[in-house]
Amino acid sequence: MNTLAPRILLVEDTPDIALWLGTALRQGGMGVEFATDGHEAERCLQPGHPFDAVLLDLQLPGQDGLSVLQALRARGDAVPVIILTARASVPDRVLGLNMGADDYLPKPFDLSELEARLQVLLRRHGRAKTTALRWGPLEMQADTGTVFLQGQVLALTQREAAALRVLLASPGRTVSKEQLHAEVFADEAAGLDAVEVLIYRLRKKFEAALPGAAPEVAITTFRGMGYMLTAPAVRGQSG
Repeated sequence: MNTLAPRILLVEDTPDIALWLGTALRQGGMGVEFATDGHEAERCLQPGHPFDAVLLDLQLPGQDGLSVLQALRARGDAVPVIILTARASVPDRVLGLNMGADDYLPKPFDLSELEARLQVLLRRHGRAKTTALRWGPLEMQADTGTVFLQGQVLALTQREAAALRVLLASPGRTVSKEQLHAEVFADEAAGLDAVEVLIYRLRKKFEAALPGAAPEVAITTFRGMGYMLTAPAVRGQSG
């Protein structure tokens, strides 16, 4: 993940929820750090902290979320805060907003709504940053789609870039041929073999970009599972 991504502190004591949200936000191009109780959140949010926004649960062990919020605002810290809580009553919402929360989202909530609200707050507070997808020496600028390999621009077709974007968005995980086909070709009549052609072309362009140099990134085929960006040390079969 790139260092220009907005940095989010996720304060949540339920492991499954924290993992779900953290994974989704990271896939969306954000850097995420975790705090599992109020005291840990307090330590993370001391003056000079690096966070661009905070997702704050209210029902936390040690110190509740409202106390964390109150202390944060008492220090004059204006970092955007979205409260995430099962307390959905109007008085609870009013109390949280009056204490300095920027937004309030009751559980359960839709992930897309949370992401949209978070982006609005980041833009409003001037904390939205240009993001890029990275894997080792490979980088794709999120806004322009320009691809760099070890600092050199990699000339890709629209479909090649679309396939690479899918792979870069799933670091350390296999992406099935079916998923690549659905995201790159949509409803077009091209068959699954078209995905193999795209992967072949991407590999060739990686090799041509740095002739004679030892590759630092590869697209590995995992039979029956799909494709993954890997380091050469774990490079598997081609095809």
